[in-house]
Amino acid sequence: MISTKHRTNAPEIMDDFSLEGNLLLDALDKIAKINQWLGGNKLTLKGVEKLIQNIPKTTPICIIDLGCGNGDMLRSLAEYGLANQREFKLIGIDANPFTVNYAKESSNDYTNIEYLSEDIFEFDYEDYAIDIVLCTLTLHHFKDEQILKIMQTLNNNVRIGIVVNDLHRNTIAYRLFQLICFLFQLNPMSKEDGLTSILRGFKKNELTAFSKKLKLTSYTIAWKWAFRYQWIIYKL
Repeated sequence: MISTKHRTNAPEIMDDFSLEGNLLLDALDKIAKINQWLGGNKLTLKGVEKLIQNIPKTTPICIIDLGCGNGDMLRSLAEYGLANQREFKLIGIDANPFTVNYAKESSNDYTNIEYLSEDIFEFDYEDYAIDIVLCTLTLHHFKDEQILKIMQTLNNNVRIGIVVNDLHRNTIAYRLFQLICFLFQLNPMSKEDGLTSILRGFKKNELTAFSKKLKLTSYTIAWKWAFRYQWIIYKL
């Protein structure tokens, strides 16, 4: 029996920021592929579109992606910017140096993307003129008090807004991912972490509670396929 009543505090293997090697690379690429297949990147991109719809195309926009993984989200944004005449400055942050190096190697053709190996709780956000922050499958890695801390920091340091794309903690989602593990032949680490991620995900009332504690004045929380929540915080 799987209980989704409360968020689990069980750790994920990938939370070890010293992790490296081919097993990690395989996990990063499989996660990115599944995320694309299930429309995850598109969900984040739609959130960015909502935030910038009234921003003139001549205005440069700095976007930071927290927990950037292999950088696939930033590469998608770079291509979107090119196709829509948007000037994006894109920065990926991840605490694992091995992951950051892999993202850099995978993004050699994108001149407007840079990557930094930083702890998101220690990063000097004030040193950057940040317009938008992305948290795609990132917040569920943290406990509630950590989420409130980082979201408060982000809200204090962004000009346009924040896009959170994260998991809906749900039994059906858990069972669906078990099927995906079989279809994609995921390695044991990816399978274990994926299932734990779902149990560390959120329910809508929890995201609403975060919003109230943060005293947000303008935000939306919407359920999206496949068992995701899109939480957009508007600053403008």
